Amino acid sequence: MKLITAIIKPFKLEDVKVALTALGIDGMTVTDVKGFGRQKGHTEIYRGSEYTVDFLPKLRVEIAVADELCERAVSAIIGAAKTGKIGDGKIFVLPLDGAARIRTDERGDAAV
Repeated sequence: MKLITAIIKPFKLEDVKVALTALGIDGMTVTDVKGFGRQKGHTEIYRGSEYTVDFLPKLRVEIAVADELCERAVSAIIGAAKTGKIGDGKIFVLPLDGAARIRTDERGDAAV
């Protein structure tokens, strides 16, 4: 199993959800996060004063998938989240040693 963590722009969440649902992935965890990379933030003027906004709002989407579904899931996220502009985000894939569904005590791939 793999744990896929994607950092995406907030307005792309629905597109990513639709793309993953089309693959049969019906569960995900979404967290509001802030961060920056090459984008480096920007400056804004508020009531006549200039402010530097270093951390930009993003969403962290996490899904656990079977090994054979991993590459298709990553491609689906890229296709749905890509705008072609700086700040589109990143995807990290990590090995996942195990999973358990609390309600039924299912383990491994059956739990996801």
